[in-house]
Amino acid sequence: MSFFVTTVDDSYQFTTAGYVAMFLILIAVFVGAAALAQKGKQKKSMSARHLAFCAVSVALAMVTSMIKLYSFPFGGSVTLFSMLFICLPGYFFGVGTGILTAAAYGILQLIIEPYIYFPIQVIVDYVLAFGALGLSGLFCNAKHGLIKGYIIGIIGRYVFAVLSGWLFFGEYAWEGWNPLAYSLAYNGAYIFAEGVITVIVLMIPAVSKALTQVKMQANE
Repeated sequence: MSFFVTTVDDSYQFTTAGYVAMFLILIAVFVGAAALAQKGKQKKSMSARHLAFCAVSVALAMVTSMIKLYSFPFGGSVTLFSMLFICLPGYFFGVGTGILTAAAYGILQLIIEPYIYFPIQVIVDYVLAFGALGLSGLFCNAKHGLIKGYIIGIIGRYVFAVLSGWLFFGEYAWEGWNPLAYSLAYNGAYIFAEGVITVIVLMIPAVSKALTQVKMQANE
């Protein structure tokens, strides 16, 4: 179909050039996230520190996203806290870094496990939906900021996941359901199931204290 993607059956797949382009974009987004985190600081080493923390968060999110407690038939799963790990850069460094790191994670998911039926769907499902997890940074300095940020992050992801399901996958709606209602229920099932479990864990004092200490170390 083009230099970067080709059609296979009813879906799209990346060409070699497409994968190279995605990797370059991924690197650029990571560098941008580190630059935002380092903004206003004088020590150049801070950029490397922030980049390292963001990279570790993405790596942990990738690993835990593969540990699926339950998988849904048409995409989406309850994972072992993968959304929490990708919310951490926002909590550590603020909303700008959070969104860029989360978007980078979405691009990495696209590279590893592409699920492409419409070109614009890629933006909604991978860049916007995952990028919204970076909204956790809105509460980076608030009391109980991680829990608040995590909740707003998964709500952001839910909004874009619902939009994608409604616009692009309405044909899979359950019998008797309209596409919007189907998308609201389907995406809510796996996103909020994992969200409830994660919030319960975050309410454990030892977990909250440990993550607060990690945040302090990240910003030393």
